[in-house]
Amino acid sequence: MSKLFFIGAGKMATAIAGGLVKSGTFDKQDLLAFDILPDAASRFTENTGVQCLSGELKEDDLQEAGAILLAVKPQYLADALNGWKYILESKLVISIAAGISLERLYDLTDSSRIIRVMPNTPALIGSGAAVAAMTSEVLPEERAFAEKIFTAVGTFSVMDEKHLDAVTGLSGSGPAFVFEFIQALADGGVAEGLPRDLALQLAAQTVAGAAGMVLETHTHPAVLCDSVCSPAGTTIRGMEELKRHALASAVISAVRAATARSRQLGEIK
Repeated sequence: MSKLFFIGAGKMATAIAGGLVKSGTFDKQDLLAFDILPDAASRFTENTGVQCLSGELKEDDLQEAGAILLAVKPQYLADALNGWKYILESKLVISIAAGISLERLYDLTDSSRIIRVMPNTPALIGSGAAVAAMTSEVLPEERAFAEKIFTAVGTFSVMDEKHLDAVTGLSGSGPAFVFEFIQALADGGVAEGLPRDLALQLAAQTVAGAAGMVLETHTHPAVLCDSVCSPAGTTIRGMEELKRHALASAVISAVRAATARSRQLGEIK
């Protein structure tokens, strides 16, 4: 497949393009981007080495692309694509616009070959988690092409589209919830006298290490938690406080609220 063209050059597009270049998955000349904002275009090129056009989207640039990756905020997507259906209808369209359904993407592009992907911000460091849904017209080699893109910056899974709003609420929004927890964990250490820098380092490393244990051992988090909680020890006393303040319920509510917002974004016309 020929060039991959990014429409939108924000943080996620930058993370994906940068990962593709860094991993050697794509040559720089096989990537091209566009953003209406000159500053965003400049930052994209500075961080990835990939050319990013700005100002006005041009027909020739779209025509040369084998696939189009839509990285525009959902509320601006219709305006960004207005007038380009006659080109987009023949392209593989990959969208990372939160909440925008395959049906809506078809309305905006007239392409029958659409892959809707929900990535997340750890893609910035090559540790993202992307989940995709796609139309039945997507060819096996096009699915492989999308997988090649997103495995360059993390993991890639395919699910039925009905699950993508929940994916958005969990892994799409989840990094922010984890950042909040890391901050709170560090604040607890500072409250007990630890220097701020050390507390933050310990908190972040503790979360990274605990996540690594879940992923590498394939052990249920409840089992791992129980293994740390010795009778009458420090950890079980701390767990008692987390349960008293309903940490688990708060996190579940956060994921459900983010999922509901993803559904709302999908209703934008």
